[in-house]
Amino acid sequence: MKQAMLVLTLVSATAVAQQHPPSPTTAPKPLVGSIASRPDWPKARPEDVSSVEAIVAALYDVISGPKGQARDWDRFRSLFIPDARLIPVRPDANTHAVDAVILTIDDYIARSGPVMLASGFYEHGQIDHFAEIGRSAEVWSTYESRHAKDDDKPFARGMNSIHLLWDNNRYWIVEVLWETETPTNPITMKHFPK
Repeated sequence: MKQAMLVLTLVSATAVAQQHPPSPTTAPKPLVGSIASRPDWPKARPEDVSSVEAIVAALYDVISGPKGQARDWDRFRSLFIPDARLIPVRPDANTHAVDAVILTIDDYIARSGPVMLASGFYEHGQIDHFAEIGRSAEVWSTYESRHAKDDDKPFARGMNSIHLLWDNNRYWIVEVLWETETPTNPITMKHFPK
């Protein structure tokens, strides 16, 4: 009886296996990096990307200019990996809940370019804190924004968190997260002792 049950079990298992062939497993597509995927991406000026200080200075320089002056958006793009993100922290006007708006490079250009052209925009920043491990770096940079270079007071102040990648030849900006200072949300440097 045991032998008959064993034979019946094996026959049933074989029949089930023949009815449902195993599905072929496909390996996931190889990962392609953001830089490698865009060989047509604008090339950076070597002096813009040779150091942490240089790329941060270039970022502020390329978006700054007088009213009516178009920005060099290819130079701007060249500082970033193609899939970089620009992320302003924004409180909701109605609920006051804080959220982050995720912008691509082109989203940022489409939203900010016309405003910079119409009003003029100068942003000056400094590196307040910088940490690096291996090929990754993070910069905390306070900034002041003015409509004209010689305006006495900035119309905005805030802080950028800039994440960078070193590819053995140059630095790339991976993302910029920033928040504008408000009376109830002032810039504080208490976490970054000198």
